[in-house]
Amino acid sequence: MTEQKEIEKKETQEVQKTQKTAREFVYVPDADISEDAHQIRLLADMPGVDKESVNVTVENDVLSIEGAARVDVPGGYELAGQEFGVGRFRRDFTLSDQMDAGNIKARVSHGVLEVSIPKREEVKTRKVEIES
Repeated sequence: MTEQKEIEKKETQEVQKTQKTAREFVYVPDADISEDAHQIRLLADMPGVDKESVNVTVENDVLSIEGAARVDVPGGYELAGQEFGVGRFRRDFTLSDQMDAGNIKARVSHGVLEVSIPKREEVKTRKVEIES
């Protein structure tokens, strides 16, 4: 009878462990958007995300940003508690037809994703010369 209880206990522990690891949070990153005559600049706060774990795509005039944050536990240590949120970041932005989706540039530094979205040449602000 004791052996049966031990087996049940072990199975319960394994199920609980699987449920914990299967749970994943998806965060919507805060973003600042600024514009000048030539481009729109998007800054998204994605703490814990680096170049290898970030993805920027454009499909059907929708700019999607994604990234994954992870906790690096030093060798020989086990995570005993966790207060920082880890998981995935994801947010979508609809681009107007005035944007040049083919020339978007992105970079990430210290958990901040910067995306530069240039305007099409025909919609950029230009100075009109005054004739005399």
